[in-house]
Amino acid sequence: AIKNHIHPKIAVERNIKVFKSQIQSLGISFDWDREIATTDEKYYKWTQWQFLKFYENGMAYKAKKEINWCPNCKIGLSNEEAIGNVCERCGGRVVKRKKEQWMLKMSAYAEKLLSGLDKTEFMDRIKTAQINWIGKSVGATINFKLENINDSIEIFTTRCDTLFGVTFMVISPEHEMLKKYANKIKNLNEINEYQLLAASKTEIERTDMTKEKTGVRIDGINAINPINGKVIPIWISDYVLTNYGTGAIMAVPAHDSRDYAFAKKFNIDIIPVIEGDISNNAFTEDGKMINSGFLNGYTNKKDSINKMLEYLEKNGIGKRKTNYKLQDWVFSRQRFWGEPIPMVYCDDCGWVPVKYSDLPVKLPDVASYEPTDDGESPLANIPSFVNTKCPRCNKDAKRETDTMPNWAGSSWYYLRYMDPNNDKEFVSLDALKYFNQVDYYNGGMEHATRHLLYARFWHNFLYDQGLVPYSEPFKKRVAHGMILGSNGEKMSKSKGNVINPDDMVKLYGADALRCYEMFIGDYTLDASWSENGLKGCKKFLDRIYRLGKKLNDNDKFSNQIEILMNQTIKKVTFDLDNMKYNTAVSSLMILLNELEKLDSVSKKDYRTLLHLLNPISPHITEELNEKYALGDMLASSTWPVYDDAKLENIAYTMVVQVNGKVRGKLVVNNDISKDEMKNIALNIDNVKTCIENKEIIKIIVVPKKIVNIVVK
Repeated sequence: AIKNHIHPKIAVERNIKVFKSQIQSLGISFDWDREIATTDEKYYKWTQWQFLKFYENGMAYKAKKEINWCPNCKIGLSNEEAIGNVCERCGGRVVKRKKEQWMLKMSAYAEKLLSGLDKTEFMDRIKTAQINWIGKSVGATINFKLENINDSIEIFTTRCDTLFGVTFMVISPEHEMLKKYANKIKNLNEINEYQLLAASKTEIERTDMTKEKTGVRIDGINAINPINGKVIPIWISDYVLTNYGTGAIMAVPAHDSRDYAFAKKFNIDIIPVIEGDISNNAFTEDGKMINSGFLNGYTNKKDSINKMLEYLEKNGIGKRKTNYKLQDWVFSRQRFWGEPIPMVYCDDCGWVPVKYSDLPVKLPDVASYEPTDDGESPLANIPSFVNTKCPRCNKDAKRETDTMPNWAGSSWYYLRYMDPNNDKEFVSLDALKYFNQVDYYNGGMEHATRHLLYARFWHNFLYDQGLVPYSEPFKKRVAHGMILGSNGEKMSKSKGNVINPDDMVKLYGADALRCYEMFIGDYTLDASWSENGLKGCKKFLDRIYRLGKKLNDNDKFSNQIEILMNQTIKKVTFDLDNMKYNTAVSSLMILLNELEKLDSVSKKDYRTLLHLLNPISPHITEELNEKYALGDMLASSTWPVYDDAKLENIAYTMVVQVNGKVRGKLVVNNDISKDEMKNIALNIDNVKTCIENKEIIKIIVVPKKIVNIVVK
């Protein structure tokens, strides 16, 4: 909208019109009576209503937090929108910035989001993506006291059994201790310079295992290893991130590759506590505990960890803890186009929710919607929107001017499909019970840790509030590949490789485009566009059209293709059910090849071919079915059923070779013996010519396949 100087409302309406016409032109079937737009005030009223439920239950809060900031888009981003420190919208580099933001406590649902996966039928790679993003780790928090300071640094580790091997600590350049005890740090200027350097790097650059480690030792502050009382140095290094764990780590260089490289560079002690070779690299396998006091001799990692945990808890040094990488959801956006967050700030009452009866809080109808240079929402510059009354005390107050992320409305839209016109509630319980879970949800892998994660969290919260009757929103989640440009790159206007589906429909027809989309390759993998491939699918459909001219009046499968027909029904049925669309189309192409060889085809032959192709290319198949009066509409007819008894061939093509070269082929019965195969092969005229006056060394017979005659 900003790029093209069109108001977002108008841009959305135009885009929806285009998308809808494309969907309809392709013959994709939807119940348009249930159409919704998440930007509609009647819809986002209920998004705001649900936000208030989050707030009422302590799940929404405002806090000053270091967030991902996109300088190009001039908005804050969630971690899921800034993977690899890159803005998912513009592709620009993301920086860290402290800002007041509304947050949703998604981290409180980390365990439920993990355990809930067991109730689903998601593809394994989707489950793995969610599990890795949530990042559960079971371990211990341990307090390392500071030398000569009445304070300590808390760390989290999954390997407390290696505590005897800790020879130094590393904290992030942003760690609060640096500011707290700045007066005790003798090399503060050096520390400050390193902090500036670290701030200029992305997370990927900071954690890159291949890059040489950098760091600065804090002169003036040391820590004490709580297990043996040894004084150990504290370093700052950018490979430790403040937003993971506690922003501090205990370093065991003998058994951690990253710590090993750091210790070698800065000449720090390396003490092995697991028996193994550390002459060139860290020893990271399990083994016998050494140099570890009461753990010496243990060989089972689980036993060592449990024994150490008992000691830590008994002596008040540390305690068992489960950690998650998943963080709270940054829910504020500094842009005009989004659901207004229904909160009001009052000098006397603080943050106060808008009354349910006053929803929706509508976006003002204004001309200016560009993001601001100071990072505030454009709404902040509209007094008529900002100035309001406190819902609690009725004194002058200010509205929240940040808006919700685009993920808010899309986190629950599937529920609204069940009850799209309800103006009393976001969805009725009767509708929820009737429709139940979403059976099948198809989307790209890029949303496995975005939309899917947000929707599951949102739905789990609604379930806990008794607002929906089941905890998981989606039963099955599959992932499709992406159609790339013909050059193998992601389609992009800047790369000039975008294909407009409207143009393809005009040139080749909707059915040919649908057929090619299914035939282009494995549905779950990326595939490069080829217009020649589309032309091939158009020719395939043209051949099916011409086949109708060969119809006879028989209403049985032709004898010559009866077995192939039953095999094809079985194969296509299986392939459509299992997203193997490309091989389904291939099977139909093979069937067509055989039908074209016949002098004529029966009505049953032709109707079955059309019926199997109908889900992929519905228009031409329905037209031909009607044109030749083959029966009821295919879309509302019973799907073809194969006959088990007619899946096996009663005959096969026996190949005959002489010295490895094919010299003959012959159709023979399945049940002939090896001797009969040999005799038949030796009596083929072309074979006789090839072996005449030559000594036969041996004859190799492979039942139901081949006879190979070897001659001198």
